[in-house]
Amino acid sequence: MTYEPETPPPAPVPPSPYAQPVEPNRQGFAIASLVVGILNLCFWIIPICGGPTAVIGLILGYLGLKSTARGMAIAGIVLSAIALILAIINGIAGIFLLNDLNLNQYMP
Repeated sequence: MTYEPETPPPAPVPPSPYAQPVEPNRQGFAIASLVVGILNLCFWIIPICGGPTAVIGLILGYLGLKSTARGMAIAGIVLSAIALILAIINGIAGIFLLNDLNLNQYMP
């Protein structure tokens, strides 16, 4: 029989004195994107309001894609994209309609 010394178990690793970084939950961005997307469906008729709010909704939706509320972010992106397309069509139609009015006849 040979003598084998017992090795002691390794010492436990002490906890880190620094807090571990926490991934921020961007659920607020997803909810805001959905709300702005719903409001955009009302604002698209006014190109001055519809275009910028649609872009804001798209940005918030993109930021909210990494959250737990991914479905709301996607819905906000889709609604904002539809409102942006409608606002662009409305702006183009407005330009053509203003050209058709022939406002020069009313100028003195």
